Amino acid sequence: MSSSALDNEPKHTTTQPPARPAPGLSKMGPAAWIALLVLLGAELMDMIDQSVVLTALPAIQESTGAGPDTVQWLTTGYSLPIAVGLITGGRLGDLYGRRRILLIGTVVFTTASLLCGLADGPGMMIAARALQGVGAAVMIPQILATLHVTFEGQNRSKVFGLYGAVMSLANVLGPVMGGLLTESDLFGLSWRPIFLVNVPVGLAVLLLGRRFVPESTVQKANRLDLTGMLLSASAVVLIVFPLTEGHLHHWPLWCFALLAAGLLVLGVFLRHQKRKQGNAPLVPLSLFRGRQFSGGMAAQLVHGLLCGLFFMTWTLYLQHGLGMSPFHAALAFVLLSVGELGGATVVARSGGRFARRLPQAGALVTLASTAAYGLQIETAQAALSLVAMTAPVILIGFGLGMVGGPLADMSLAEVPHEDAGSASGLFNTVMHLGIALGTALTALVFFATTGGSPEAALNREAFITVLWWVGGLLALLWALLFCLPEHTENRAG
Repeated sequence: MSSSALDNEPKHTTTQPPARPAPGLSKMGPAAWIALLVLLGAELMDMIDQSVVLTALPAIQESTGAGPDTVQWLTTGYSLPIAVGLITGGRLGDLYGRRRILLIGTVVFTTASLLCGLADGPGMMIAARALQGVGAAVMIPQILATLHVTFEGQNRSKVFGLYGAVMSLANVLGPVMGGLLTESDLFGLSWRPIFLVNVPVGLAVLLLGRRFVPESTVQKANRLDLTGMLLSASAVVLIVFPLTEGHLHHWPLWCFALLAAGLLVLGVFLRHQKRKQGNAPLVPLSLFRGRQFSGGMAAQLVHGLLCGLFFMTWTLYLQHGLGMSPFHAALAFVLLSVGELGGATVVARSGGRFARRLPQAGALVTLASTAAYGLQIETAQAALSLVAMTAPVILIGFGLGMVGGPLADMSLAEVPHEDAGSASGLFNTVMHLGIALGTALTALVFFATTGGSPEAALNREAFITVLWWVGGLLALLWALLFCLPEHTENRAG
């Protein structure tokens, strides 16, 4: 694929002339590589910021005088605007240009990161984190959408494999960077560099993105569906907020009232969108007519759910159940992420030749490794060491790494280019909703056994129960992946 082959769809406006794509990623020109690195860099920046704050929370709390509720909102205040704004952000890219909206989102995100680094109190910190979330919600959908409309054939499959690798890398880089930068106390700034590091990265995305990322948009831009935007945002807030906060407040009545209201507003939104079809809807419902997209969305929901359930409880198990220090627990995440990178590398090198069989194999590898890990936990109990768990943990990561990239690739493969932003926004929203559901499920699956106690035996017992649930979700994910194509045309070169 030559550098001018970044645009290969005549229905879209572009800054470069169309050209016939070549079959191999190795033949991509320098401009194509730079555009890809810019898009993946923007994705990495967002993914890291979702977790980088976790290991720096004690230092932030001490420095700003933040209370427990404020600490919780340092993460919720970032993730909630993302979940709310992804659908609208995706449609904005469809209508007004995906590169333009990507750069606008990057400006907002970079500015908010600077404000986070300069914050002198918890109020300013929460406000800046919320602004970061707004910027990310505008920025994120443009990445998948641009990859979807820009690359095709074997290039496309390899690019989505790299996308999966970047997501895997971000899972470990966030907590590790947060700990290292805070402990290093660069220039006496304590935790502030975890946010300030985004400023040069954001500037690089802006400068290189403006030059190398091709513009793409719907040929005839319609007005944004403001009523649909308001209804979708309200529905997501009413559903995600109680799922995120409910377990912290022991599931009071207001949580269930908000959930019921959210489902009601969701119904109103769907009815409104049905009336708007053919008149610039926020969500083209025709996307769901094909089982490839609708099945991929269901699989993405389950994928997010099992990740939300597993990763939160695994951290508690490692530290409370095995008595590991935060540093050694972080090393366990490094092992898992090494496995994820390995799985994602296999995906990238396959060029899409195996279609759904590759992510299905990944789900089965993860299922078998999870079962082996559970047996090891039950047998070794408190004597289980980090070295001993290396093999199953790496294999769990390897299997997960084989799922993410192909799932995104094949779920969006049949989406018309003019709806790429909407589809990308929906796909990312479903992932965030799944993670929120998984986090909420911890109250039933994990904390119902531990009662919040740090007692080692209770945490080990609770985590074994979690692994049974994760195994069931992996089996469901494997079954849902049958909705994806068995063969992929024009992917093997």
